[in-house]
Amino acid sequence: MIMSRIEAPRDETTSNLTDRLLAGLPADAVLVDPDVTASYANDMASFCPAGTPAVVVLPRTVEQVQHVMRTATELRVPVVPQGARTGLSGGANATDGCIVLSLTKMDRVLEISPVDRIAVVEPGVVNATLSRAVEEHGLSYPPDPSSWEMCTIGGNIGTASGGLCCVKYGVTAEYVLGLDVVLADGRLMSTGRRTAKGVAGYDLTRLFVGSEGSLGIVVRAVLALKPRPPQQLVLAAEFGSAAAACEAVCRIMAGGHVPSLLELMDRTTVKAVNELTRMGLPESTEALLLAAFDTPDPAADLAAVGELCEAAGATQVVPADDAAESELLLQARRSSLVALEAVKGTTMIDDVCVPRSRLGDLIEGVERIAAKHGLTIGVVAHAGDGNTHPTVCFDAQDPDECRRARESFDEIMGLGLELGGTITGEHGVGVLKKEWLAREIGPVGVEMQRAVKDVFDPLGILNPGKLF
Repeated sequence: MIMSRIEAPRDETTSNLTDRLLAGLPADAVLVDPDVTASYANDMASFCPAGTPAVVVLPRTVEQVQHVMRTATELRVPVVPQGARTGLSGGANATDGCIVLSLTKMDRVLEISPVDRIAVVEPGVVNATLSRAVEEHGLSYPPDPSSWEMCTIGGNIGTASGGLCCVKYGVTAEYVLGLDVVLADGRLMSTGRRTAKGVAGYDLTRLFVGSEGSLGIVVRAVLALKPRPPQQLVLAAEFGSAAAACEAVCRIMAGGHVPSLLELMDRTTVKAVNELTRMGLPESTEALLLAAFDTPDPAADLAAVGELCEAAGATQVVPADDAAESELLLQARRSSLVALEAVKGTTMIDDVCVPRSRLGDLIEGVERIAAKHGLTIGVVAHAGDGNTHPTVCFDAQDPDECRRARESFDEIMGLGLELGGTITGEHGVGVLKKEWLAREIGPVGVEMQRAVKDVFDPLGILNPGKLF
């Protein structure tokens, strides 16, 4: 991790804060040991400063969260909400003297209703845990970030997370029906509904989704579920250029196909995966496209998509015959980020999303940026969404390489905006991209967003220094 940390003294103010917190919390829920609290200072982002928390609190009940927020408001102490800290934008990084409010102990699945097709959960429930629980009822919770075995539902809501299946099933925001939220002053507010339809009042639920803990603390969520789909089958298509692979993506989407997954790996990523896993992917591959269908007749859908890939210039198309072979094909994609990290030891994972029609332009632009800065930058993409993850590989011990990595990262975001895209498709703004958020939404947009925050958090104590 590349960050800065300033050690804050344990003074009378900190002692008073701790005593006030302990008045409404069990002793084991309040952590003050500096060695322990330091471990909660940051998420997984590089180049994001992190301060030293005064205290870490791990509540188990809504009432305990309310006590924390009332105390913070009375003492004017900043609060940084956290989940599993798998984020990649510094959105969960501590500020000096703050209360880190870790919600990982609030981890109960409260209800699963097959009739209403909803689940009611606490924020600390791990994504994979929920997914497995609803599968027992013949249902699915589609959002599946790559960190789904570790990340929490609360964190997913905070950053409006996506995942591999978004091309068909959408992102987290489309599954959050209602929320219970503890506001900055400790009041509890309910938003949304648990019904299939509902349009009463402003949609405050969507306002909280993606707000990165800057408006309130989510303590309960009502989530929409889907019927569990059939087992998907996967196709792998090899291309002699990234442009040809992107043309295939355009043909697939324009043809009305609805894949459950449509992922792209550029040659840099394919090479890195080969070196790490020895999977034996063809060295001639300039781009690898993976398409999947979970329809009643996935083989027919794969055949149709295979023809489109060949028409776009695919040099080889390999459809899977069964679930086991499909899983083997997906291993390459799942290994990509770990493989890229192994190239130099440290990575910066960008999150630029562009219109699908400009996907090829972005990948070509990233190649130019990599050459300009003398860096290895691999691109993996949720191609069906236009959501790319250019991954800058660099040596964290080399100051000049760190500088070039940061410059290239910024240039990629600038390129994304030039192509009509956005600086983040699913990772959030946090600390890493807040200057770029202002460029994307403009001064009026920033003014309106600040005004919204002032309504919910007039003292500015909720996750300060994030977003803008």
